[in-house]
Amino acid sequence: MAEIIQKDGTWVFDGDALRLTPGRDKNVGLLRSTLGEVVVPLRALAAVSFEQGRKSGRLRLRLRDGADPLLQATGGRLTEPHDPYRLAVESDRYGVAEYFVDEVRGALLLDEVPSGPVTEYLLPGPSVPLSVSAGDGTASFDGERVRLEWNWKTEDAKAAAGARAIPVDEITGVEWCPSAGLENGHLRFTVRGAATEAPPKYDPNAVELWGFKKDPLMALVAAAVQARLPHPSAAGGADVRPDTPRLPRQPAPSAAEDDHDALLRRLRELGELHRDGVLTDEEFTMAKQAVLRRM
Repeated sequence: MAEIIQKDGTWVFDGDALRLTPGRDKNVGLLRSTLGEVVVPLRALAAVSFEQGRKSGRLRLRLRDGADPLLQATGGRLTEPHDPYRLAVESDRYGVAEYFVDEVRGALLLDEVPSGPVTEYLLPGPSVPLSVSAGDGTASFDGERVRLEWNWKTEDAKAAAGARAIPVDEITGVEWCPSAGLENGHLRFTVRGAATEAPPKYDPNAVELWGFKKDPLMALVAAAVQARLPHPSAAGGADVRPDTPRLPRQPAPSAAEDDHDALLRRLRELGELHRDGVLTDEEFTMAKQAVLRRM
């Protein structure tokens, strides 16, 4: 087991999963503290890294595409105070952080966890019920329907329609976008048969956000809904923008050639881990024999 305890939080790796618990430091963002402990199965992880700085460093996890509904809903727009997959590390714990990274990387290699996309969510998303008041309204989700209620700051044209209750099976998409500079953010739901190009300020299926303290919590509502929608892979690549350039298809290597090259790379990686002391003699021998049998 590997463990690192910091004011920013505690990360524990038991060989099968990583438990990420936010700390109580004032620099921990409201989203992280509200979300609470996050359990990341090893098979959901693509990579782990540690970056040293003069006064502090950062541990970072990169999850496999499509593994986490929170990352899917926020599209990589979570800033550092709110990102549960970053941990600030004090300079006197750099050695512990490096050991933590080596342990996780070693497990990824031994378990042969691929780093590519997945076809189902491997994390459950935030627990429900959830209710967040921010911007021009309140968004609540009980696992079956989203309820949007408006406050005195809501535009009259939107408030006139009253509160909205949207069954989750009528929702085809969800988008959370934080405010940036003078641009307001939003939480928007795409509802079957009710598509609109209206700005969030006037869209009855959107909450407009202004960058205040509780705005990031709307990302939790987005993630909880996202977790209950069909996985993006089910769309058969429909989420690819039509203007995305497509590279010419390259001839694929034969299966035998591809497997052989991959196994050779695996042997080289195991040898490097053994030389660096990440793998013991016994672990290296067992892993090498497993690879050689497949060759």
